[in-house]
Amino acid sequence: VQLQASGGGLVQAGGSLRLSCVASGRAFGRSTVGWFRQAPGTEREFVAAITWNGDNTYYADFVKGRFTISRDSADANTVYLQMNSLKAEDTAVYYCATDPRGNYKIATWYDYWGQGTLVTVSS
Repeated sequence: VQLQASGGGLVQAGGSLRLSCVASGRAFGRSTVGWFRQAPGTEREFVAAITWNGDNTYYADFVKGRFTISRDSADANTVYLQMNSLKAEDTAVYYCATDPRGNYKIATWYDYWGQGTLVTVSS
């Protein structure tokens, strides 16, 4: 499966962006989909994840109440990350990934990754 992440850009603090992750080759199927981010000089960190049927969502503490992960009800190949109340510290390259072999919070468990989309939040 190939993943394409998009929707990043430059936004002022307090603003919003919606990231999209589109799968091609095969649909997400019964795979959990996760979003991670990586700022310069830091390790890739977990942001959010959603189970294959959308029944369960998981968030890092630093985005709870601000970010929402969801699946497109009309398109099984698309997952979104709605980001509100953005802060300067949210600046990073955001990646989507799928098919974790274990703990959904651990980047190394994921087999498939998108190329990343840059989010820059100005203060």
